Amino acid sequence: MDGYVPEEVRKCEEFMDRKMKPSLVRATNERNKLFEQQKILYPFFFSDLRKNIENLQKNSITNLRTMVNIGSEVYMQAEVPDTQRIFVDIGYGFHVEFTWDEALNYIPLREELLARQIEECTRRIVRIKADIKRIHEGIRQLLQIPQEPYVEERVF
Repeated sequence: MDGYVPEEVRKCEEFMDRKMKPSLVRATNERNKLFEQQKILYPFFFSDLRKNIENLQKNSITNLRTMVNIGSEVYMQAEVPDTQRIFVDIGYGFHVEFTWDEALNYIPLREELLARQIEECTRRIVRIKADIKRIHEGIRQLLQIPQEPYVEERVF
């Protein structure tokens, strides 16, 4: 009977290979993208946005002249006749017009949303890994392979 794999074991392995492992890869990639967003966007973009709005408010600046990147690091002068309303990139190529206060209120909400999305992805990854471990345990039992003794690792 060497090389014989019971049908139940084959189905479990196939399910793991076709469903569980790709789901784990997708969830991990999604979380990595969120971490990248958090690392790039939040320390710079929202911090700068907050500082710029606070500077506009503090100095009562209602109009300004600035340089705008129009792509490929090509800049042109722009005049903003009314700084009281600003457009904020909310993702997926969409921009929303906010007052200064609305924008300042939006920033922590966006940061909180990203943190919740990361937590949700992490929980999904943990569930998938737990399911994979249960399937491995089921296969071990089906094949009647003795369980290896648990050895506690010491971390120094």
